[in-house]
Order: sequence, then structure tokens, then C-alpha cells
Amino acid sequence: MSDRGRLANHAWEGLLSAHARLMKQFAEADTWQDLSMREYDVLYTLSKYREPLRIGELHRHVLLSQPALSRMVDRLAERGLLERCPDPADGRGVRLSLTAAGRDKQRSIGRGHAAHVARAVTAELSRDELEQLAVIAWKLAGRAGTTTDDDQKEPQQ
Repeated sequence: MSDRGRLANHAWEGLLSAHARLMKQFAEADTWQDLSMREYDVLYTLSKYREPLRIGELHRHVLLSQPALSRMVDRLAERGLLERCPDPADGRGVRLSLTAAGRDKQRSIGRGHAAHVARAVTAELSRDELEQLAVIAWKLAGRAGTTTDDDQKEPQQ
């Protein structure tokens, strides 16, 4: 393997280790109220889009299998946190969006989670390192040049 290949694998291992360490911290936090982190992730993902999403679109943004996501959507809908609406482009399809209660829940949890993320990351990284991390992470995500104001996303956690 080339030096660049070894460095790429070393960087990847560091990225995964950092992710695992931070996710454990976040999972242990008293932030999630009556939701799991994965349920919150679904609400957060839906909150980033102005228009309702098809479940396939939602699936591209969360780390769940399609069947697990479908079951979770059912549970969140039963709890009144998201709703299904007909897809105007496809009479057989449905789109998913947050209810007012779901949006309130996401924002309430999101404020605490965003503060925890900021504390955890700023404790380890300087401002310059944070800027470098943002550029690199968004580049690896396939969205180089993304800022907090880009896309149709709201800048909240």
C-alpha cells in the first residue's frame, strides 16, 4: 500500500474512533427525553427540509435499514410526532413531515444536543481546527463548500 493509502486508512480509523467516542458521550447524555437517539435523528432529518420527504429520501440520510426505518416511522406517527401525506407526484406514495408536536419535540431536544455537541467538540479543537474539520467533513460527505446557511436546511441541531 502506498504512503497515501496508509495515511488514508489512518485518517479513516481516527474519524471512526472520534465518531464512536462522541456518539457514546451523546448517547449517555440526559438530552433525549422520551426518544431514542435514532428517533431523534429521524425528527432532525425531517426538520431540515421545508417539504415533506418520501421514505426513500429519508432513508438516504439516516443509518437505519429500510424495514427498521418503516417501523420507526410507524411508531413516531402513532405518537403524533410525524404525519404521512399523499404524494402529489405519485398517487400511491406518501410523504413524511413533522407535526407541530414533532417540530416542538425536535427543537426542544435539539437545543440541548447542539449545546452538548458544541461543548464536546470545542473542548478538543481550536477555531482553526473546527473550520478545517467542517471543510473536510462536508467534502467527504460530497457537499464541499457547504455552510450552515446552505441548502434548504435550518441551522439547528
